[in-house]
Amino acid sequence: MKKFICVICTICGFITAAQSKVTLPHFFSDNMVLQQQSECNIWGKADVGKSVVVITSWDKKSYSAKVDNNGDFLVKVKTPEAGGPYDITFALATISKSSAASSGMAYDCTLHNVMIGEVWICSGQSNMEMLMKGYKAQPVESATEELFSCKDNELRLFYAKRLASLEPQQDLAGSWQEADIASVREFSATAYFFGKALRKALGVPVGLICTAFGGSACEAWMNADWLKAFPKVQQTITEEDVKKLLQRCPTALYNGQLKPLIGYGIRGAIWYQGEDNVPRYDFYAPLLSRMIQGWRSEWQQGDFPFYYCQIAPFDYSVTDWALYNSALLREQQSKVETMVDNCRMAVLLDTGIKDVIHPRKKRLAGERLAILALANTYEVKGLPDFATYKDVEFKNDTAVVSFDRSKEWVYFEHDGTSQNFEVAGDDKVFHPATKVWTNRNRVYVICNEVKAPVAVRYAFKDWVVGDLMHDGLPVSSFRTDNW
Repeated sequence: MKKFICVICTICGFITAAQSKVTLPHFFSDNMVLQQQSECNIWGKADVGKSVVVITSWDKKSYSAKVDNNGDFLVKVKTPEAGGPYDITFALATISKSSAASSGMAYDCTLHNVMIGEVWICSGQSNMEMLMKGYKAQPVESATEELFSCKDNELRLFYAKRLASLEPQQDLAGSWQEADIASVREFSATAYFFGKALRKALGVPVGLICTAFGGSACEAWMNADWLKAFPKVQQTITEEDVKKLLQRCPTALYNGQLKPLIGYGIRGAIWYQGEDNVPRYDFYAPLLSRMIQGWRSEWQQGDFPFYYCQIAPFDYSVTDWALYNSALLREQQSKVETMVDNCRMAVLLDTGIKDVIHPRKKRLAGERLAILALANTYEVKGLPDFATYKDVEFKNDTAVVSFDRSKEWVYFEHDGTSQNFEVAGDDKVFHPATKVWTNRNRVYVICNEVKAPVAVRYAFKDWVVGDLMHDGLPVSSFRTDNW
């Protein structure tokens, strides 16, 4: 019976307090990265009535916390500027009832090769989860070439095992690995390219925690309380719902893959999700906004930066979602950065594949997220930015569209023109533009069939190849109407 209990507890990641040892979640382990220049939480399990002492090798300081009646402890340690490797030692001490002082301290375990640097959570559905080795018959572009040069002992990767759960979990399966051919091949390609760009630009250790699940709904990553504001979301959730819906079950991934991590010291989060919400596009902007606010509230680390990818074009006519125009979901995504502070969107309108929902250009996805992080979080100067639609003015038969964040000119990537613009008059019927050209941060659009235009749309379809660019980055699809 004892053996059976030990096996079960080890699988869960926590050993019962009766075994007199400090037990940590999997993400507190050798090779991990702690966020620099901050107070980092470290927690775990130990004997009730004991005190846990944590000794950090970078400053030789010790931090202690009493184990509560549930066998839980939490210690806050102060981290220095980026560097390493360091050790973190854990000891158990008996608390004297008479003096409340610790005595009889015994060293329990030591974590080795710990780095101090920049830590990011990387989450979402399959396009974030997609490994460098790709999916079956769906490779990541230039993956093999990248693997030859990926070795970097200051880039650390933690890949969380999938788990949908009815109940909040305390741990998740996974381990910290230094970046090398083997570990990178089995890690999120988008997250890896993001982390690699940060490493190059900042020159400090970077830790990436990827917790993603292919096909997951935004609702699955949210606490049930946050979802009360959305009556369209099912709120009565059972074990059967979780088994049937898994990654689409509201709250199931929050419980299984996010809750265990909440409180781990981070700089920010990156997110690549949205495809599953195409049929429910109409409330995605407030939904994702609420998710971000909820994460920040529970993490208690302020309004940490949140950068996300806009989903790439894909021909949804071959799916069960053929009735929905995914440009409406992309439009909802573009609204989120105007609704939430310290939040920006990376546009991927030029990276899609018509009949494959997983774009191969994961380097572009990761690097565009890195551009946002470097420019906005780390205040690196000289980087490009994503221009956004500002407004439109109609002058006789010509629509003049202007843009924000467009310090450089907007331009068309192919042949100096675009086939992605449409124009409508009062009848609300859209026709392909006859002539389109750019001048500085404006696009001029004419359609011979619409003499008095009242609305313009750009790339507002499921499948397009975005060609309107600014400073090397694509402009999101947009519309000037709200029909």
